[in-house]
Amino acid sequence: MTTLLVIAKEPLPGRVKTRLTPPFSPRQAAALAEASLADTLHAVAATPASRRLLVLDGRPGPWLPPGFEVVRQCAGPLDERLADAFAHCAGPALLIGMDTPQVTPALLAADFADCDALFGPAEDGGFWALGLAEPDPDLLRGVPMSTPVTGAVQRERLIAAGLRVRDLPRLRDVDTAADAEAVAALAPHGRFAARLARCAPTAAGPESPSGTGSAARSGTRR
Repeated sequence: MTTLLVIAKEPLPGRVKTRLTPPFSPRQAAALAEASLADTLHAVAATPASRRLLVLDGRPGPWLPPGFEVVRQCAGPLDERLADAFAHCAGPALLIGMDTPQVTPALLAADFADCDALFGPAEDGGFWALGLAEPDPDLLRGVPMSTPVTGAVQRERLIAAGLRVRDLPRLRDVDTAADAEAVAALAPHGRFAARLARCAPTAAGPESPSGTGSAARSGTRR
């Protein structure tokens, strides 16, 4: 079976989801991040797996369900942290982040029967999931992160290594208020949608979660 990994930050005000401020306060943004992480972890907990690892920057909290091993993120840029996460795995592994609370066990049921890698593209040009039948940290090192071409470069790296790649459905990350509203609509019964409904923006502005401002037109980057 597959190891499922979630790479995440402890949801503390001022450290997570800073692009949600404004219109939300740092405390509200952290609450939304916590709800997103909780939805993600519960989806992973409901997915058959040989191991479940939370690769965490910070300390675990009450949002962590049972059944997870917690390992500390290494220092360095994101490509190094993702590479190090895979270094904890000896067999097939699928890694996701904490920004797609709409994820479901069906999406995470990794099957490498007809491929060597699973790739989940994100709407912002990044990727929300990466699975490797034989984890190799070097497949991630040096990939430019948080750019509109991150996903394309990472996928090409897999192809160049001779791997058979199977694409997963494209998902939207939560980075801006417009993203939050769109993702909550996709999973209206989740913790994230419930938390968003309780978060009143601190002030009206161009990134109003109504989606009528610039956030509705701007892309996001991982």
